[in-house]
Amino acid sequence: MSRLFGAHMSVAGGLAQAFPRALAVGATAVQIFTKNANRWSAPPPTADEITAFRDAWQQSGIGPVMVHDAYLINLAATDEANWERSKAAMREELQRCALLGIPHLIAHPGAHVGAGVEAGIARIRAALTEIFAESDPAVRLLLENTAGQGTYLGGEFQQLAWMMDGFGERVGICFDSCHAHAAGYDLASAEGYERTMTAFEQEIGWRWLFAFHLNDSLKGCGSRVDRHAHIGEGSIGAEGFARLVRDERFVHLPMILETPKGDDGAEMDRVNLALLRKLAGDI
Repeated sequence: MSRLFGAHMSVAGGLAQAFPRALAVGATAVQIFTKNANRWSAPPPTADEITAFRDAWQQSGIGPVMVHDAYLINLAATDEANWERSKAAMREELQRCALLGIPHLIAHPGAHVGAGVEAGIARIRAALTEIFAESDPAVRLLLENTAGQGTYLGGEFQQLAWMMDGFGERVGICFDSCHAHAAGYDLASAEGYERTMTAFEQEIGWRWLFAFHLNDSLKGCGSRVDRHAHIGEGSIGAEGFARLVRDERFVHLPMILETPKGDDGAEMDRVNLALLRKLAGDI
């Protein structure tokens, strides 16, 4: 089978431009932003943009497409104005996905900015309750585990489980390898890998896992520092990724790179994707 290995691709020049860029690096899955990731809002895609995007996707033969939400959104925000802006922006992100026919939106859960873990998670759950009541159920929100840096929530699997509890099919998980390792879930050793996956299964469960971000970690296990490195060039190492991409439990899931691009904007995507296929035996 052809594995669903892909990368985050630029949409400069139009949303549909993600597909030729993905094909040029050998991707079979794609992640994009549907708007500027450093802005709160943007006009919805036009009918022509939607048609061009859907046509390009179909013609490309590429499988899953996922969207990452804007960086400004913090569903755990304590400031009321920021919380309201964050909820509105998340609703807009979900709407844009629905218009484009994209079923998965990946989001960082948020930061409690000093309010504490319990208060932050309660804030996230209150926001999700409002957002899901006013958005298309065809789009599932995938919460991404974090490195646990600063006051960011979601560095522990149990925290993610608390956030998701009761929301059923509206939620799922995108597992980021760099973030997990930096948060203290060892992915470099065989023993650590088994402990990590056992913890995920027990605290969240495989049915809620829909995608991976494959990034090596520039810093060590437990560093709580979110710095991505090329596959095999960080503290997880090539053996750690070989273990993950050969795991039969995950061979059907999309695995997306968010590693540095290289000088031409795609050079290292080609290198990293080729290495992943070699590690998986998919060459």
